[in-house]
Amino acid sequence: MKMNYFVVGTNDMDAATKFYDSLFEDTGLMKVPASDRMTYWLCDDFAFAVALPFDGQPATNGNGTMVGFAFDTQEDVIRMHKKAIALGGTCEGEPSQKGPKFSGYVRDLDQNKICISD
Repeated sequence: MKMNYFVVGTNDMDAATKFYDSLFEDTGLMKVPASDRMTYWLCDDFAFAVALPFDGQPATNGNGTMVGFAFDTQEDVIRMHKKAIALGGTCEGEPSQKGPKFSGYVRDLDQNKICISD
């Protein structure tokens, strides 16, 4: 079994789309045409999306919820962590060796937690 997709909520689709468009440059994730409430980025075996909540209520980040993106090298992890911060994300943990993975943590513009690891 493998993960199929991950969706995070947003309250500002334009800002979230700009953040993830920039973050995902040169990663292999490609944006597909958006619907009125969801924007997707796809690669061969994974999809990521930002969405306006179906119930019409404000999007909130889940306490303990996190999405992880894996990269090939520690240098990639450091580069992507710095890029997320430069795009307006906030640091939740500088990249370092954490157990078996070299990982860094950020929150996006809607406070969704992201792990960037090798």
